Amino acid sequence: MAITLENVGIAVRDLDETVAFFTDLGLTVVGQDTVSGDWADTAVGLDGNHARIAMLQTPDGHGRLELFEYIHPDAIETEPTLPNEIGMHRVAFQVDDIDAALAIAARHGCVPLRGVANYQDVYKLSYLRGPSGIIVMLAQDLRKR
Repeated sequence: MAITLENVGIAVRDLDETVAFFTDLGLTVVGQDTVSGDWADTAVGLDGNHARIAMLQTPDGHGRLELFEYIHPDAIETEPTLPNEIGMHRVAFQVDDIDAALAIAARHGCVPLRGVANYQDVYKLSYLRGPSGIIVMLAQDLRKR
């Protein structure tokens, strides 16, 4: 059976704020909509499902994020996950310049959890807390200098 990754879906507190963050990092909005109805209830498993959604894509066209802001039922606030918790962990992006990417993130009030790590002079890596508490990993491949 052939299988490909379609997208990673993330519920967010503020769709516009989150779209701005990820588009500033270099993703492109490929579609936005408001969804509801029987098909949405069935697909998601929530009665009365009504959400604003945005599909974003990486510049290479291979990675997609589907962001959704619930109108109904009400979104449930939870504590942001920690890196060692079971479940959805993080979304990771390879960037050409981690310092430039971190500067963009900082303009959105998002800073590294601890700093920038150097893994054996192969990668520079940093985790940061993005909009709605999303953990975002940025990685720069140092072999591509």
